[in-house]
Amino acid sequence: QFYDLLNIFALNGVPSEQNPYLFNGDFVDRGSFSVEVILTLFAWKLAFPNHMHLARGNHETRNMNKLYGFEGEVTTKYGEELYQLFCEAFCLLPLCHVINQQVFVVHGGLFSQDGVTLDAIRKVNRDCEPPDEGLMTEMLWSDPQPGRGRAPSKRGVGVAFGQDVTENFLKVNGLKMVIRSHEMKEEGYEIEHSGKLVTVFSAPNYCDQMGNKGAFIRLDGKTMTPKYTTFAHVSHPNVRPMQYANPMLGQLMGMS
Repeated sequence: QFYDLLNIFALNGVPSEQNPYLFNGDFVDRGSFSVEVILTLFAWKLAFPNHMHLARGNHETRNMNKLYGFEGEVTTKYGEELYQLFCEAFCLLPLCHVINQQVFVVHGGLFSQDGVTLDAIRKVNRDCEPPDEGLMTEMLWSDPQPGRGRAPSKRGVGVAFGQDVTENFLKVNGLKMVIRSHEMKEEGYEIEHSGKLVTVFSAPNYCDQMGNKGAFIRLDGKTMTPKYTTFAHVSHPNVRPMQYANPMLGQLMGMS
């Protein structure tokens, strides 16, 4: 998706003090230009450390990188040493952000228990690979569901949470809205839970085969009113997706 990242900057301007960005995780894997994506994002982070924000996704982890291609891509293009440095950097990425004390932004979603506070989230040790369960894992893996209550996640990790869970979390923490990613959406975004939660997905034509649009959100700095922009994919060099994925993955999925 490297060329789609460049297209986002063409559509919305490059990062600057007047044009801050927050990218919400899953910068690597499944494509064949993940190295270019993450190096570009890190370069902008170095240029504007207070105006370029990067959150960790479930793919900024060793287990996922081994299966879905980032480990193979980095070691093929540059070597093992750089891959280990990326793994260290991923462990230091924030797990979530709060914008203007109103909007909670997280890659995956919310929690298997009520009453989780921002203070409790701040106390999570993020400098590690995600454990099998707990707040960190749920922030990286959980998904919203229609209706109310909670259910086991279809992914086998994290939790599926309903509108009442979202409303309770917002009320406990004095917030207005949750923005999360983690799921492909045909139009690039989807508004759920009576407008209290939005999923935004910025990778159009995911894996070169899904045909979905990408989207990004601009938030008005005073009212935090979201404005949604959708966009189509752009062309890229003729390199197939999953070029560097673990061959075992194809066997598991029945792929040739």
